[in-house]
Amino acid sequence: MDLFEYQARDIFAKHGVPVLGGEVAETPEQAEAAAEKLGGRVVVKAQVKVGGRGKAGGVKLAEGPADAKEKAAAILGMDIKGHTVHKVMLAQTAEIEAEYYVSFLLDRSNRTFLAMASVEGGMEIEEIAVSKPEALAKVPVDAAAYHEGLSQEKADEIVKAANFPHHVADQVAATLVTLWDVFVKEDATLVEVNPLVKTKAGKIVALDGKVSLDENASFRHEDHEALEDKASADPLEAKAKAKHLNYVKLDGEVGIIGNGAGLVMSTLDVVAYAGEKHGNVKPANFLDIGGGASAEVMANGLDIILNDPAVKSVFVNVFGGITACDAVANGIVEAFKLLGAEAGSKPLVVRLDGNNAELGRQILVDAKLPGVEQVDTMDGAADRAAELANAR
Repeated sequence: MDLFEYQARDIFAKHGVPVLGGEVAETPEQAEAAAEKLGGRVVVKAQVKVGGRGKAGGVKLAEGPADAKEKAAAILGMDIKGHTVHKVMLAQTAEIEAEYYVSFLLDRSNRTFLAMASVEGGMEIEEIAVSKPEALAKVPVDAAAYHEGLSQEKADEIVKAANFPHHVADQVAATLVTLWDVFVKEDATLVEVNPLVKTKAGKIVALDGKVSLDENASFRHEDHEALEDKASADPLEAKAKAKHLNYVKLDGEVGIIGNGAGLVMSTLDVVAYAGEKHGNVKPANFLDIGGGASAEVMANGLDIILNDPAVKSVFVNVFGGITACDAVANGIVEAFKLLGAEAGSKPLVVRLDGNNAELGRQILVDAKLPGVEQVDTMDGAADRAAELANAR
């Protein structure tokens, strides 16, 4: 789960990362009151989960409360790279002398953690990585630090690798230790500060932050639920999450249901390939019903997919293992009973293989479910589902 800047700022403050005062506003009037509270002169920042806000006109300096109201009115409702601005953050200003970059992230490819730092902050890190890779220090952080905390020695190593000036080295190192605390205690996969600034008073301050939280750890953080951006969430994804389904909406026409993430990923590829010769139709979603394809789970899955107006056909691809194919077939039959006429509103292609596949297939034949076809192979079923989607 990616956080808005104001949420990242609040989390930083909670753990002791040096930040400036900030307030959030959803209306120009709220912005005016917030600016008054913060001392008058503020920066008004669009709150969207995408970079390039400044270039798009989403970051403006306001000289006082009335100006903040005017600037907020101009920013609220803006479209920035497809994201509509619903909130602005008003932040205290700082006299900036230098801008830096620091971050911690999960390095999946090397199965460890990674610290990145640069004395050339303030611009998108991707630009630095491409144009001046030597300016971006990358320092592995051993997993032991996840339990023991970031040592002073490791913090100093990061500071040295990035060539931070001596007069700010101690402050930056201290900030890194605290930022690591955020990373671990909030179960984050990324914490980033860009820019981390040195003010003219010689203080190090996190001026802008980005935080991504691991949703798999949400059971440890009841407060994280309040951070969800429910207003802009895809309604189908929100509905699936409420039903504890592993669902991701995609831009396609063939609904996908499978048991097991690996099988579903393979199904997406096969359907995309088959769709090339059937009007270039594509998978409409990722939906993994897991090992227990009960009638309720199958009904919930079909309900989600059939309510996607983009879906023209559905492909149920199941390999029976612990859950046998006859149980899956019975789940489909019961799902049709639970959903009623809605279940047969779009053609359904079913491929059953593995444990009790023959029995499962026979159950579906005997049930004579409207709109349901069976195909023995995965490739053949994908081709048929793509063909049916293209024909509608």
